[in-house]
Amino acid sequence: MSFDIIIPFLKPIQRLLESGSVSEIMVNPDGTVWIEEQGHIEPVPSIRFEDGALLTALEVIANRFGKKLDADLPIMNLRLPDGSRLAATIPPIVHPQPLMTIRRFTSRSFTMGDLIERKMLTADQAGILTDAVRHGDNILISGGTSTGKTTVLNVLADAIPEHERILIIEDTAELHIRKPHVVQQEAQTDTHRHPVTFDDLLKAALRHRPDRIILGEIRGTEARTLLDSMNTGHRGALATIHASSAHGALLRLRTLLMRGASSLLPAEADAEIRSSIHLVVHIDRVDGQRHIQNILNVAGNSTDAI
Repeated sequence: MSFDIIIPFLKPIQRLLESGSVSEIMVNPDGTVWIEEQGHIEPVPSIRFEDGALLTALEVIANRFGKKLDADLPIMNLRLPDGSRLAATIPPIVHPQPLMTIRRFTSRSFTMGDLIERKMLTADQAGILTDAVRHGDNILISGGTSTGKTTVLNVLADAIPEHERILIIEDTAELHIRKPHVVQQEAQTDTHRHPVTFDDLLKAALRHRPDRIILGEIRGTEARTLLDSMNTGHRGALATIHASSAHGALLRLRTLLMRGASSLLPAEADAEIRSSIHLVVHIDRVDGQRHIQNILNVAGNSTDAI
């Protein structure tokens, strides 16, 4: 499907969609349009959708992608033909107009050198992480919303050897791994049919001979399956998790593990995490600047910042 099929329905924001520097387009329920460009968020008062136009556009787009968007199913997430991610919520959840956010992946072509130049990490950190990926360490990338976790994961994956088979599992496809042998799968949790969860896909992926497993985000019962796979010989996994610090990422992972196994004690969960995760890379965002705050080496009974 060509991106040109979608553009006519989103005509008011066409120039934003075609911009190479706008990374996020946000249309709020009050009709205002905001963008994120080079790490800064600002309004675009010259752009507005006519009354009812955005709702109609979203309903048509949903139909084109085989999805349904109405009062019974008022939330939609999908990937546009150019790889951008569209998220929408319509009344009665929001008022008076729909909420729409489109995330553009302007950083898909970034290399490690680009991240160093943009001061997202240092040359020393780049060397540590590149060596860790090549060595097959399991790496957890943590941070808040829009801190650059996907960007860092994409770049780290460049260090995976060319001959390895990579299986990727995401909610909505965002990753763009530049390797020859990549299998990409998306969870289907908003379907009318039986939902296919992250955990379903991860369990299935283990039967397809992956050399590497990449999980777009750890957020539920798949934490149990992922750590089990790490402890049974699947090395070199990359995954992201929402957290406010590297230590917070480990605590959140422990919570997810215990949520999936009520009999698991905190000390037992911590021991599993220490035997499975090698590094936690935490990304922060200050005054619009994204940077790797620290790299936590998870080893034995201690955690030390590199």
